[in-house]
Parts: sequence; C-alpha cells; structure tokens
Amino acid sequence: MKVSDLDEKKPEETEEAHLIIDESDENVSNNDDAKSNESKAEEEPVFTESGEKKESKGDPADRSLWWIFAVAFGSGLVALVTPCVFPMIPMTVSFFTKQSKTKKQGVSNAIKYGVSIIVIYIVLGTVVTGVFGASALNEMSTNPTFNIIFFVLLVVFAVSFMGAFEIRLPSSWANKADAKADKGGFIGIFFMALALALVSFSCTGPIVGILLVQAASEGGMAPFIGMFGFSLALALPFALFAAFPGWMNTLPKSGGWLNAVKVVLGFLELALAFKFLSNADLALQTHWLEREVFLAIWIGIFIVLALYLFGKIRLPHDSPIEKLSVGRTLFGTTVLIFVIYLIPGMWGAPLKIISAFPPPMSYSESPLGFGGGGAAPVAKGDFVEGTHLGPQNIMVFHDYDKALAHAKKVDKPLFVDFTGHNCVNCRKMEQSVWGEPGIIDILRDDVVIVSLYVDERIELPEEEKVTVTFPNGREKDLKTTGDKNMYRQVSEYQVTAQPYYIMQNGEGVDLNIGSADYENHRNPEDFKAWLEAGLKAYK
Repeated sequence: MKVSDLDEKKPEETEEAHLIIDESDENVSNNDDAKSNESKAEEEPVFTESGEKKESKGDPADRSLWWIFAVAFGSGLVALVTPCVFPMIPMTVSFFTKQSKTKKQGVSNAIKYGVSIIVIYIVLGTVVTGVFGASALNEMSTNPTFNIIFFVLLVVFAVSFMGAFEIRLPSSWANKADAKADKGGFIGIFFMALALALVSFSCTGPIVGILLVQAASEGGMAPFIGMFGFSLALALPFALFAAFPGWMNTLPKSGGWLNAVKVVLGFLELALAFKFLSNADLALQTHWLEREVFLAIWIGIFIVLALYLFGKIRLPHDSPIEKLSVGRTLFGTTVLIFVIYLIPGMWGAPLKIISAFPPPMSYSESPLGFGGGGAAPVAKGDFVEGTHLGPQNIMVFHDYDKALAHAKKVDKPLFVDFTGHNCVNCRKMEQSVWGEPGIIDILRDDVVIVSLYVDERIELPEEEKVTVTFPNGREKDLKTTGDKNMYRQVSEYQVTAQPYYIMQNGEGVDLNIGSADYENHRNPEDFKAWLEAGLKAYK
C-alpha cells in the first residue's frame, strides 16, 4: 500500500507524528517503485543557476562519518585534560620505563597499550549498539522519556563535575583489573588499559554517553567510528609518552587548573542537558521550554561560568586564585562575548551560530519577535486556511493533501519539506539558509510549502490507522500522521534522513530536478540554484 492510496481514502487535515524505520527499510521499495526510486537516486542532480548539472560533492554519509570522527576525537582530547585522566599519564610512563628492558620493548609495550585502549572503547560502543540496536537507539534519541532521563543524568553529572560529589564505578572492578595488570605480557598491558578506563569513568563516562547517543542516532558505522575517534585521541598521548618518556618534561604540572577544566565541563554539560529537555518538550508540544525560556537559561548558565572563570565564584575543590592566568582570562572573555551574542535572541535574533540548539523561532512566546517584528513579516493575505506559521515567518501547510490542492489552485510548485522537531540539521537549514536574500523570497512568494514532521506524536483518526507492509516483509502499523509521513518518504524516496526536500507540480508529480538535503545544499548558493531549477522546470 502506498501513502497516496491512504491519501485517497481520506484526504482530511492531519498532524504529523513519529516513526523510526529500520535501516533495512532504507533500501527497499515496491517492485515498480524500486526501479523508479533507484533511477531517481542515480539521476538525482545538483543544478547551477543556469540549470546545468554540477559534479557530486561526495557521499553525504561519508562526510557525516568524518564529522562524527572529528567531534569524537576532539572529545577525547578534552577528556585527556580532566583530573581523572591527566595524572594517569606520568604513572603510565613510569610503569613502562621500569618494566621495559630496552627502548624497543618500551615502544612495543606502548603500542600495545594504545591499541588496548582503542579496543576497549570500540567494544563498548559495539556492545551498546548490539544490545539496543542502531534503530532502537535512533528511536530513543527522539523519544521524550529517553530525553528526559538523559537530561536528569547530565544534570547529575554536571553537579558532580562541579564538586558536589563524585561518581565512581565499584572500586572492586578497578582493583580486579589492576591485579590482572600485574601479570605482565600483553594480557597485563590490556588490563592496565582497562583499569584506566574504569578509574577515569567519572570524567569520561558523561562524554562517552553523549557520543554514543549522537552517533547511534546516525546508525550504521557511526557508533564504531565515534568510539574509535574518542579512544584514538585518548590513547595516542599515553602511547607516545610511554614510548618517548623524555617528552614528559613538556607537560604542564598537575594542579588546580585540572579541577577548573572539570568545572567548566560541568557548566557545558548543564547547558547541553537543556537541549535534551527541549527535545522532549518539542516532541510532546507542551510549550514549557519555549525559545525565550531556553535562551534565558543558557544566558544564566554562561554568566555564572564567566564569573567562575574570572575568579568571582569558588566551588568545592578549587584552589585559591591569586592572579588570573592569561588562558583563563581569554576563555572568560570569550564566554562573556557569547553571552552578549545570546541576548538579542530573546527579541527574535536568529542566532545562526547555535541555530541547532534552541527551539525554532516558531516555537516561542512571540513567533514574530517582540513588538510583532521578525525576519520576514507576513501579510494578512498570506494566512490561507490550513496554514501555520513556519520557519522565517513563512506560512506553511502541515497537511499534504490541502497543500497540493492549494498549489494547484494558485498555480505554484509544491515544496515538500520532510522535517522533524528534533532535527538539528533542519534547524540549521531553516535559520542559516532559508532566510538568505533571494531564497526567502522564493519560499515565501513562489512556492507552496508543506512541512511534514516525522517526530510529532499526534494520533491519526481511527479510520486512518492501517497496517502497511514494507517490501522486505516487515509490517508496520501507521498510528500517527508522522508514521504516515515517514512511510511516504521511505517508500517513495528510500531516504530516512531529514531535512529532505522535493518539488512537485500540481498533480503531485516530482519535478525533474532531484532532491535537496542538508549535506549537499547547506551552501545558500547551491540551495538557491536548486530552487530556481525547480521554478524553471515547473514553467
């Protein structure tokens, strides 16, 4: 059964909801649809303003994995300078210096130690993904209950980082691993690496947890790549300093700065925690944490962080500050500048740098900005029945059938926007690309937009709840319009990622310009060229 068949049964206005399709569903379609969809994927072009096809920029999945690796590697470097990990470096170097009879043996043992750290974290990521499944973790990442639980966990970890208490794994685990390390040989080195992972858990645990959730939401190889990047950054310094002990003289001495690093991470985790609470609020549409409230919380958190860095606030375990270091002063100033940047967002500024974090402008106490202002004011005549205020103050439909009927009536192409409330890249496109000169005019005046959300949780009417069978044989109950929207995207385009844009004529037939997405069209010029190609094809 196709989504179009469902539409023909009952073309009533509906709201969108949530569905996660197994990875296997991405590569399947009906017998006839499979061929057409495959040809779409193969022929899908990116156009220049003249309508000529541009060369492919590479596989979006590959770029996404590289991004995950880079973020994970950076997170590993941050974990390296926490109080739980940094002091372990000289201890490790001392161990290998004493145990190795020759320099060659020392280098060999150092390599084994680094590889052991990498293996331990990769196995962790593989086990977590294997137990829950990539698609299950993906679904969890947009689930309100999971986001609330993760919010609470991050707040607990943040308070722990600030010095209220310390979270440790059972000491018996570390003791047993340490005892095994005394046996020597590769097994001993491996258990020494395991002891490091266990002892440093109170600092690395929150970072690893966030990485796993974000990587697992990408599915596929992402959890493996994420854990590899994190563990590589963690392992390299240990292995290098163990192989070349003389480099130890270049390291700064342990001291109060390590606790300051941990406290700063605590503030950052506290700020990030509210992103997960916002995800839950958006999914449930409770409007408890609207854009202004979210920004006010962030402004408060970062003001306190700036005061801490300038030495105006002291927390438990902090050493007395006689003079501010240059680094601390510069970082405190940077945080203060960030706070000043956030403040105009309370009055409707787009805040493009952090557009992926706060709720969208349409999810605020004053969607048009205080005093009725906004980036793109709409005229009274633009309020068509069935439309809602969308990104950049553009009126959009949420019901495909009504949008298609209106597009045919006004003789404009239909811009189909597969999106999600918790879609980070959707917010980036809407804030950083949709509002650009030349683009916003097309979206507001020359097309009819229908935004089909895939993570809204409003049920379909009972008569529209049906069971569909994917070509791989798996059955799925369509309980919400979000289920229906995701099924439309997967069955017709073999794509589960958002944002995903299509342009159609008044009959619901795709224009021959391919699709647009975040990976290939995050550059405003590319997105504008695609829109103009659509307008040209429609004429």
